[in-house]
Amino acid sequence: MDARAPTLRAVDPIERETIKRVGWRLLPLLMLGMFCAFLDRTNVGMAAPTMNPDLGFSNAVFGFGAGLFFLGYFLGEIPSNLILNVVGARRWLARIMLTWGIVAGLTAFVWNDWSFYAIRIILGLAEAGFFPGVVLYLTWWFPASYRSRMLGIFCSAVVTSLVIGPPIGGLLLHLGGALGLRGWQWLFLIEAVPPIIMAAVTWKLLTDRPTEAAWLRPEQRTWLSERLASEKAQQEAVRKFSLAEMFCNPRVWLLTIANFGSTTAGLGVTFFMPLIVKGLGVPTNWIGVVSAVPFVFALVALNYWGWHSDRTGERSRHAAAAWLLVSAGMAACVVIGTGHPVLVMVALTFATMGQYATQPVFWAMPSYLLTGTAAAGGIAMINAVGQLGGWFGPSVFGLVRDATGSNNVALLCLALGPVISAIAVLAAGYGRRTEGMSPGP
Repeated sequence: MDARAPTLRAVDPIERETIKRVGWRLLPLLMLGMFCAFLDRTNVGMAAPTMNPDLGFSNAVFGFGAGLFFLGYFLGEIPSNLILNVVGARRWLARIMLTWGIVAGLTAFVWNDWSFYAIRIILGLAEAGFFPGVVLYLTWWFPASYRSRMLGIFCSAVVTSLVIGPPIGGLLLHLGGALGLRGWQWLFLIEAVPPIIMAAVTWKLLTDRPTEAAWLRPEQRTWLSERLASEKAQQEAVRKFSLAEMFCNPRVWLLTIANFGSTTAGLGVTFFMPLIVKGLGVPTNWIGVVSAVPFVFALVALNYWGWHSDRTGERSRHAAAAWLLVSAGMAACVVIGTGHPVLVMVALTFATMGQYATQPVFWAMPSYLLTGTAAAGGIAMINAVGQLGGWFGPSVFGLVRDATGSNNVALLCLALGPVISAIAVLAAGYGRRTEGMSPGP
């Protein structure tokens, strides 16, 4: 690892043109898919204020059920990514989108706690592998010095879904009564349609590897293939991990722990954001709009932080600093108290900015260590085990909120997770890019 700040380099025209063309061709497709994924994963939070009373769910039941998505996700994640590595991204990502769209629509017909639990597990199984599959796929197309910013652009789809999703969800809730269905049922049914459409679009337009990209000029295909092959050879000259060795690698497990702590806090807040906003005295018609505000700022933060990490070549301190901001924002809510709703929203906004700023930086790290099948399995494992925090976080939030009646106490409990993440990612030691890889332009 090179401890010195990299010197910015001039970019050859063929590099600039190739990266630009690849970005414009692939990222819009992947972002639309991720937008649909996160919309269908988290719209349950928007449905909660009306669904919970209709079905008699307590906060604990809702939090536990919402988080069960990640149990199914955990079970399907590693097999899914290993299959994608063999059959290609085009077919497998299309299959994932089709199945999760169907299951997401079926959520409209849950009738009690056990049916809710079951559909959330099945939804997790259906969606398993999409995010780590895209992270792996981007390593097939972008050199290391571009990955953080490209992941930032891709992750913008997550935040955009959280900006646009709540207001749209609020409008869909007003459809209650049409055809005898409640508003929250229409929310699930209508938001299940886009991923089914995107499955067909992905099957038609996505390209698996640079060598197959007829939309690149021959010299661009050659440049990109050779650049990626050179970086892979440099990594494997230092150490090439088998799939079994990857599972035993302490750095992989430190990254997994970091992701678990992050997800515990991030999705604990995301699922309960509409209920937190409601608890601040916001009228029902405005819950969706106010819930979206923190994510507008997060959209800016994650793209700037990903670009800055690529520019400096530093990863772990970028991720740790953002996670500490998450904990500080959550803890500040307790100090501020519910008597100051505007200040609470400011603190939550800073926490949300930190949470999403970590994503492009963090997910650029595994590809420094792993290649090939080990990368497919490692990225999936880091995401799968880490995403169990998406079950743990909402469950803890719901239990604490029911026991104390306080959103702020629940936030304080979740604030420990990002601190653990910061410590783990610093211990993993990916401060700078692998020596020999070109610094970012």
